[in-house]
Amino acid sequence: MCGDLLHSDAAGYPAPRLGNSSELQIGQLVIAIGNPYGFQHTVTSGVVSALGRTLRTETGRLIDHIVQTDAALNPGNSGGPLIDAEGQVMGVNTATIRGAQGLCFAIGINTATAIFPALLSEGRVRRGYLSLSTQQVELHPRVRNFYGLTQQQALFVVGIEPGTPAEATGLREGDFLVAFADQPVASSDDLFRLLTQEKIGAFQYLTVLRSQHKLELRITPIASGARPARVLAAA
Repeated sequence: MCGDLLHSDAAGYPAPRLGNSSELQIGQLVIAIGNPYGFQHTVTSGVVSALGRTLRTETGRLIDHIVQTDAALNPGNSGGPLIDAEGQVMGVNTATIRGAQGLCFAIGINTATAIFPALLSEGRVRRGYLSLSTQQVELHPRVRNFYGLTQQQALFVVGIEPGTPAEATGLREGDFLVAFADQPVASSDDLFRLLTQEKIGAFQYLTVLRSQHKLELRITPIASGARPARVLAAA
């Protein structure tokens, strides 16, 4: 993952407050600010449509753990803040799906702050990649009690890249991912924080719920990289 950092010498401006993107809820009101097509300080509003999405860029690279909203984005919105009703920055506006309406995406602010040190020092970020697509979902209290889980949410597996470690390990669409490397996973932010550079090439265990079984699947994360596809357009 590569990115650009901008430095400004401007002074006397208040800094925005950073929120906690793990606390975002589906249906929550959000506001996107940016400069689409050069129209400065454009504001659009919408709601959070989904959490923990995984989608492709036009170059084929997968963007993991992103927030889907229907706050309208256009070219020039990228890099602008996605804020909540209290003015806290909850994400960084990133992309739309070309030709679609109401399908807009932002990187969660927790993810953005997690990769900032590496971008500042090295200009790039190397993360582990599990080659799967997920959706953040609520766990029923009976399920949590039955399996002794402490978290209220998990990641529902909606897609697996063919010919990748996730497929080889036996993971299936419809599984509920509840832990990685013996650490609970309640959100895409949790998983992102655990997929550090040190995990690349080292086997780990995925804990998943399937039917009425709790399974431990062994998987070796690979370095994130481009895949051949053209789905997303940068906002």
